[in-house]
Amino acid sequence: MIDDVPQTPVLAEGHPLPPGHPRVHPLLRDTDWASTPLGDPAHWPASLQAMVSMVMDAVVPMWLSWGPALTMIYNAPYVPMLGAKHPAAMGAPLKSVWGEVWPDVIELIESTLSGQGVNIENLPLQVDRDGSLSEAWFSFQYTPLRDESGRIQGLVCSVVETTAKVLELRRLDESERQFQTLFERIDEGFCVIEFLDGPHGPLSDYVHVLANPAYAANAGIPNVVGQKVRDMVPDEAEGWVEIYRNVLLSGVPVRFERELERTGRYLELAAFRVEPVERRQVAVLFQDVTQRHRTDQALRELNDTLERRVQEELDHRLRTEEALRQSQKMEAVGQLTGGIAHDFNNMLAVVVSSLDLLARKYLRDDALAMRYVDSARNATKRAAQLTQRLLAFSRQQPLRPSALNVNRLVAGMSDLLRHSMGGAIEVETVLGGGLWLTHADPNQLENAILNLSVNARDAMPDGGRLTIETANSHLDERYASEQVGVAAGQYVMVAVSDTGGGMTPDVVARAFDPFFTTKEVGRGTGLGLSQVYGFVKQSGGHVRIYSEPGQGTTVKIYLRRLLNAAEDDVATDTPPVMPLSDGQETVLVVEDEESVRRSSVEALTELGYRVLEASGGEAALNLIDTHPEIALVFADVVMPGMNGRKLADEVRRRRPSLKVLFTTGYTRNAVVHNGVLDAGVELLGKPFTLDELAARVRAVLDKGD
Repeated sequence: MIDDVPQTPVLAEGHPLPPGHPRVHPLLRDTDWASTPLGDPAHWPASLQAMVSMVMDAVVPMWLSWGPALTMIYNAPYVPMLGAKHPAAMGAPLKSVWGEVWPDVIELIESTLSGQGVNIENLPLQVDRDGSLSEAWFSFQYTPLRDESGRIQGLVCSVVETTAKVLELRRLDESERQFQTLFERIDEGFCVIEFLDGPHGPLSDYVHVLANPAYAANAGIPNVVGQKVRDMVPDEAEGWVEIYRNVLLSGVPVRFERELERTGRYLELAAFRVEPVERRQVAVLFQDVTQRHRTDQALRELNDTLERRVQEELDHRLRTEEALRQSQKMEAVGQLTGGIAHDFNNMLAVVVSSLDLLARKYLRDDALAMRYVDSARNATKRAAQLTQRLLAFSRQQPLRPSALNVNRLVAGMSDLLRHSMGGAIEVETVLGGGLWLTHADPNQLENAILNLSVNARDAMPDGGRLTIETANSHLDERYASEQVGVAAGQYVMVAVSDTGGGMTPDVVARAFDPFFTTKEVGRGTGLGLSQVYGFVKQSGGHVRIYSEPGQGTTVKIYLRRLLNAAEDDVATDTPPVMPLSDGQETVLVVEDEESVRRSSVEALTELGYRVLEASGGEAALNLIDTHPEIALVFADVVMPGMNGRKLADEVRRRRPSLKVLFTTGYTRNAVVHNGVLDAGVELLGKPFTLDELAARVRAVLDKGD
C-alpha cells in the first residue's frame, strides 16, 4: 500500500514545474493541483518534482502516477494516445483515466508497486479515446518510484503504441500464408537457388534453398533442397550454372527450354534475380513440356519423311481426337441423362401401357397382331433397360438392397464385360462354390464391378487379363482392428484383378479420394473408385486395393453375409399375377403430363378401379377434400409447383390413413436421400407394364389391412 504523500514544503517560493512543452506545461501550471490528492505543487516531495521534470523533458511518451490515488501526470508525446481523455486526465486518478483497460493492467501495476519493474511488448487493449472502444497494441516499461526515504510512492511508465507495427506484421503473416498456399498448390515447379564459390571458381556452383512439391513432379528429382547442382547433375551442371549466373549478374530475366538429361525431361523455364543482388539468389519457375517437345519433334521429323509416315501420324492424331471427343461426350451424357430420363420414361410409360391395353382389350384372339405387339413390348423393354443403365451411369439410382447371389450376377455380366473390354483383354471369371448370399443392391454392385473393370482395362492399354473372382471370406478381429470402420465376421468377397502396370503406394493411399485420378485430363472424372467405395460402405462392407508397380492391381469388395435367407428368397423375374379390383375402390391419378395421365387412368380403369385424375398438386388436394372414397393416390414424383413428395406430405396431414404410391422415371431427391429410397415410400418406376401396375397397386392397398 502506498504511504500518504508528505505535505511539507520543499521550495520556499516559485513553482516546481519546468518550462517548455507548450501543450502540457501550461496545463500543469493551470491545473488546480490543490483539489487533487497531490495537493499544492510547492509542497511536493523533491523526488516527485525530479521525476515530473524528467517526464516532461522526455521525448518518448511517458506518464507517472504518485500517491495512494495514483494521480496521473504525463508529457506532450503521450497526449495523442489519450485522444479525447486529454486534458481531463491531468491530475486524475489513473484508474478513472483508463477504466476500460484497468482489468488488463492492474496486475502489471501491482507488480510494479511491489518493487518489480515490468516490461511487456505488444499488449492488446480495448481503449476508449474518442467515446468508443477500439483495439490497440502497446509496449510498456513500468518502473517503481520511491520517495526520499526509499518507500515506493508510485510508478513511471514509458509507452510506445505498436498498433501500426502489429497490424503490419499481421498483414505480412497473411501475405506469407497466401504465398505458402500458392507455393504448395501450383502445378509448376518452383525453386530458389543460391550461388556459391567453389573449386571451379567464383559463382561456379549453386545450392537449392527452396523448392515446392511440384518440383519433383516436373523435374523428376525429389528432395532437392540442400543439394548442389554439381552433385545432382555433374555431367550437365556447367550449362545450368552459366545460364543462371548470367541472370544473377545482369539482373535480366530469361525464359528458355532445356533438357534435364538426368531424367530425360524437357523443361520450360523462367528465371529472375532475387533482390538484393547480395543475396546471390535466382528464382526459377518451370514446367515439364516433354510431351509437347516430343510432339513438336515428331512433327519436325514428319516434314522430312515420306507421305506414308505423315498419313500414319495423322491417323494416330485423328484416333486420339476421336477418343477425346468420346470421353467428353460421355461426360456430357452423365450430366444430361438424369434430366432426359424423366421425359423418356414418361413416353415409354405411355407406349407400354397402350400396348398392354391394346393386347388385353382388342387383340387377345388375334395371334398375328399379338406377335407384333410382343415385338413392340420387347423393344420397349430394351428401351426401359437402356434408361436404367443411363440413370446408373449418372448415379441417380436409389439404393434397393435385396438378398443377392453374387455368382449369378457376375455370370450374367460376362457378355457385357467381354464386349466392354475389347479383343485385346482376356476376361476370366472364377466363381467360388457354395457362395453365401449377401444383402446389397444388385444394380449398384454390377455398376461397381463394371467401374473396376473399366479401370482395369485402362491400366492395360496393350492388352492383358481381367479376372473376376468370388469367394466366401472371413475377416478376423486382428484384421478388422487394423482398418477403419470394419467389423470382423463373414463376408462375400468379389475381387477384380488386372495384369496392368500397378500403382505406387502413394497412389493406392489416395485412390478412393473424390476427384483423384492418374489419368490424363479429360480421360476420367476421378469419381469411379469413390463411387465404389461409397456404395460398399453404404452397404456395410469393406473395400481394399492390393497393388505394386509392375505387378498389376486387385480390388477386393467385401459384402456382409446374409444369414437366415435361402437362395429362393432372391427376387426373380417371375411375372406377377394380375389382381383385379371389385370396382369399389377409388384411385386418384396425379400426373402433369396429359398423355401419361390418360394412359394411367385407362390402365387402372381396365383393372377395375374407379379413377379420378388431377394434373397437379393443388387440384389433387381439392379432390381429396371432396371425395372421401379415395383409397389410393397414384402420384408422379417430378411435377412443377408441388412435387409428388410435397403432395404426399400434405395428404398424410389431412388424411393420415390415405395410401400413396409414387411413380417416376427420375427420382431426384424427392423420395430418395443419400442414394437410398426413403423408409415407408412405395415407388413404381416408369415405364411399367399393366401386370406390374396391377400387382403394385394391389399390394399398396392391401398393406396393413
